[in-house]
Amino acid sequence: MSITQDEITAEIEAVEADAASLVAAGGSPELHPRRDYAPYRSTRLRHPTHELVRADPEEIERVSPAFGHSDVNPLESDLTIQHSGEPIGERMTVTGRVLDGDGRPVRGQLIEVWQANSAGRYVHKGDQHPAPLDPNFSGVGRAITGDNGEYRFTTIKPGPYPWRNHLNAWRPAHIHFSLFGTAFTQRLITQMYFPADPLFALDPIYQSIADPAARARLIGTYDHSESVSEFSLGYRWDIVLTGPRATWMEGEEAHD
Repeated sequence: MSITQDEITAEIEAVEADAASLVAAGGSPELHPRRDYAPYRSTRLRHPTHELVRADPEEIERVSPAFGHSDVNPLESDLTIQHSGEPIGERMTVTGRVLDGDGRPVRGQLIEVWQANSAGRYVHKGDQHPAPLDPNFSGVGRAITGDNGEYRFTTIKPGPYPWRNHLNAWRPAHIHFSLFGTAFTQRLITQMYFPADPLFALDPIYQSIADPAARARLIGTYDHSESVSEFSLGYRWDIVLTGPRATWMEGEEAHD
């Protein structure tokens, strides 16, 4: 029998209550998900149970792809112009800054994004749920942060989608962000969500972050000054790489 949403929600609430009790007892807020977070069912099978194997970065980089400023065309940050026609959906501009833990801009950072289309479907053979593909939207883009750590993407708002974690499981609308440092081995992955999504309370991935303040840092804010007249709505989302207000980054167990 498939696990129900009510059962998953009860598990989510139990973990959050346990995390809150540890904070009340003098512990630190849990800024990252527990590795064996039970409401996210597949973590039971694939979460790390041993210390990670440390590899020599120089050895890895001998066979890793190389990238630089010349490899990223500024047009790659506009996901709405990659095909012959217009993609279907709510156009939006997503902008913000990449900062370190002291609020200093992180310049020259490679950012990659990928997302579902407005119907909640990825262009990927693993996504076969019955939502339409958009022939004019691939859902991928790249940009390099500027001198002030700024980035900007033009895209369409993704739709929610089912993901089979439990009966009637749906992921909130989100955009995946991948950030590279000065080397290919310096990679962090996170997700940006949208305000007031009714699926937040039901989603084990979003709720796996037990600290409410840390969860809130994954939500972009509507910024009317970034909306483009008669073209797109504007959202702002800053990414903090380190420190107590760091943006949550995915571990090896999170892929959806």
